[in-house]
Parts: sequence; C-alpha cells; structure tokens
Amino acid sequence: MRLEFTKMHGLGNDFVVIDSTRQNVHLDEAALRHLADRHFGIGCDQILLVEPPGDPAQALFRYRIFNADGSEVEQCGNGARCFARFVREQGLTEAREIPVETLGGRIVLHVEGDERVRVNMGRPVFAPEQIPLVAEHEADAYTLDVQGHAITLGAVSMGNPHAVLLVDDVASAPVTEVGPLIERHECFPRRVNVGFAALRDRGHVDLRVFERGVGETLACGSGAAAAMAILRRRDLVDDEVEVSLPGGTLVLSWNAQAEAPVWLTGPATTVFNGWIDL
Repeated sequence: MRLEFTKMHGLGNDFVVIDSTRQNVHLDEAALRHLADRHFGIGCDQILLVEPPGDPAQALFRYRIFNADGSEVEQCGNGARCFARFVREQGLTEAREIPVETLGGRIVLHVEGDERVRVNMGRPVFAPEQIPLVAEHEADAYTLDVQGHAITLGAVSMGNPHAVLLVDDVASAPVTEVGPLIERHECFPRRVNVGFAALRDRGHVDLRVFERGVGETLACGSGAAAAMAILRRRDLVDDEVEVSLPGGTLVLSWNAQAEAPVWLTGPATTVFNGWIDL
C-alpha cells in the first residue's frame, strides 16, 4: 500500500498527517508504529488522520490521533493546529472556522489572518470519574504514592487525561524518571499525560510534558491547556497565560467559568510532503 503523507510540526511536536478522504487508508498498530519509527519509518510523535465527518451537519472533518506506540487518543492541541493548516493547504476546505469531530468530542479550529491557529480546546473537566482518576472526591490537588514517595498533583481532562505537578524549575524536573511512573499509575485507569509546570509569574508558565504513549515531547497543546486550567482554578495565574515549552511558546486563555472553554493559540508548520510504501 502506497500512502501519501505530509510531515508537520507544532513547536517541534511533530506529526505525520494522512488524508484518508482522497486515498484508501488501512493502518493497524504495527503499521502506525512503523510510520512513527524515526529509524525505519518516517518518524513522528503522532500520526493524524483526516477523515470525513460522521455528522456533516456538525463538523467538516473527523480528526483521529494515534500515538507513536499505535494507541489512539482523544485530543492533541498541537496536532489540531497542524490539522487546520493541512486541510486548507491541501484544498480540502477554504474555511477559516473548522469544526472537527475527535474521539474526545467536537472542537472548533480558527485560522487567523497571520495563519496562526486558535483552537477551542473545550471546557476543562475536573470530576475524577470523567478524567478518569480513582479518587474519593474532586479536589484541586491529589496526593499519590509513587514508589514510596508522596507526590502532589492536579488532574483534569481536556478531552484526554492530564496530571500536572508544580516544580521549582523545569530544567531539573524528573520528567523521564517520574513521568512514566505517573503515566501508568493505578489511579489512572486509562493512563495519563504528565506535565511538570514552573510558575514564573501570573502570566508566564514553563512546562515540560511526558505524553502518554509517546514520552517527553517538545510541545503538548492539550498539556499546556491542562496546566492553564489547573493553575487558573487555583488562582495562581491570570485569564491569559504564555506557556513556554522546549519547542516554543503557546498562548492560553480561560476565565475559570465552569462552562467556558480553554483557548489555545500557536503556530503550525509544514515540513515536507512525501509517500511511503507499507
């Protein structure tokens, strides 16, 4: 099977984007892992599929996201921005407001005049059973036993599960050591993305993210949205925050109202187009 694809990135968080509206695409987990392999495939953090919507009255496309290990996930903010640029560059739509279906629910992508993409990430969900998180009741912070150490973190769903730890300095944060332990902790039955956040001030946050099924990435849009939501709920940041990740900076906004969505704005870049035989 020959597949055409486009390599893209959002602040270094890189993707293989495949249009399945104009070609037949059948990918099992082994094929997905091969595509993501940086030595024997194309190489990426995640594979994004563009599909026709299930309900054309509600969305222009269906947006599917697969991690490098072949698992399908609900949401990806950096990928969403690349998705919006891709469908416009490929002539699939001329719309600047693009509603799409995802596994985590419907989201709307807005392509601005400078071609940056603003994404409605949906409202943060803090109820433990909806994250999902095993906890007796909802709280601003939870304490987990991680190999005999008590670790305090916030938890939220941004369409996918996130845990966020406050640290003094992201450069020295134990991302690769503690990240995978929390990702697969028994309190998170569907695993979890793990963010390590350091406050500079009320308008600036430094962040590193260990992504579920991927490992640490240069940027994570839903992770930035999760950090914003958890910190804003605790009144540690203002309604608009710049979140600096290893790959660059995203702008997040949320007014802490229960039904209000988190908005994410940032760039998306096309690297090259190609094809691969599977």
